[in-house]
Amino acid sequence: MNEDITVRGEFITLGQALKEAAVISSGGEAKPFLAEVPVFVNEEAEDRRGRKLYPGDRVVIEGIGELTITGE
Repeated sequence: MNEDITVRGEFITLGQALKEAAVISSGGEAKPFLAEVPVFVNEEAEDRRGRKLYPGDRVVIEGIGELTITGE
């Protein structure tokens, strides 16, 4: 999976991006998901669902794919 996520404002959180990409079905799944599945933001390990993502950021979800954050 390679998907572009468009930010409708200044930023989107990692949890919101995962939900928008249908990696998780609800925001409440973000914390347990991030505890179990390695996720990297701009090549750095990340486990905070509230991590702010800005246009140009790249999220790699191990075993699933990539998200690229874009602006409007």
